Amino acid sequence: MKKIALVGCGRILARHLEAIAANPGLEIVLVCDKVADRARAAAEKLGVPFATDYRQIRGADVVSVLTPSGLHPRHVSNVAELTDAAYVVCEKPLSLTLREAHEVYRRVEKAGKVLLPVYQNRYNPLVACVKKLIDSGRLGKIHQFICNVLWNRNDDYFKIDWHGTSEFDGGVLYTQASHYVDMVHYFFGEVASHKGEGGALRGFEVYDSVSAVLRFQSGVVGTINATVDVYEKNLATEFTLVAEKGTIRLSGTNLNQIDFWNVQGVEKPDLDFALDHQYGQGHNALYRYLLEERWDMFPSKADVLSGIRLMEMLSF
Repeated sequence: MKKIALVGCGRILARHLEAIAANPGLEIVLVCDKVADRARAAAEKLGVPFATDYRQIRGADVVSVLTPSGLHPRHVSNVAELTDAAYVVCEKPLSLTLREAHEVYRRVEKAGKVLLPVYQNRYNPLVACVKKLIDSGRLGKIHQFICNVLWNRNDDYFKIDWHGTSEFDGGVLYTQASHYVDMVHYFFGEVASHKGEGGALRGFEVYDSVSAVLRFQSGVVGTINATVDVYEKNLATEFTLVAEKGTIRLSGTNLNQIDFWNVQGVEKPDLDFALDHQYGQGHNALYRYLLEERWDMFPSKADVLSGIRLMEMLSF
């Protein structure tokens, strides 16, 4: 049994609560939010104490930081230094700059704690299947990929105080598409060159739409198109892979269905699954790996830093 405290009671909290509930070996012992009413409401629902300052956390083995993106470096570092929790889970992104990410790792490591960034799409069954195929060499030479994150975030979403700000949000690549930037980095490795354009088309401080062309050191070329300007509701998340010995297209709410599969000698797998939200099922697996202490299933420090470097590059 591992005891867990949750810092931040905003939009993403519900997904973490579902994932923790799916892992009986985890027990929530406290929720924390600087807004007392928000913390109290979550605590009453769960039947646990609440706090408005993470320095009040005691007796937790794990602390999950679910606060606004721009606050992650400060909150993760302080939780590592000021609480007795051995493990600090951090929602994406770990930071909005590579410099801050290095500093977070320095402070967490100095405190003797383990940092576990959330990259839950790596645990998506279809993403894991494609990764295995790429690594096995059965697809032959990878020629091209196309990744589209075509979502809606309406004006009400951006009325939340930190959304759309350069200090706390980071823009569409950091707040909405970061898992897909991580995915192509996970699949293909380091980027050799890139070019593209982005725009704050709705007058925010950060880009709400970005189109980028990437060339990886492996020779793979591909595009990422990300926007939150789709009319009324999310359209799709799409990933197409064109290779020497196969073509694959994933789509759905969160790459949860196979639209096209033609791979030499490999039958289409029966891995489609239903979703009623854009977060996927990966949080369940993330907490299971934490419970089982499967640290090999979490991205390495080098991997996380490299991914943040890529997002910083694509912010133009």
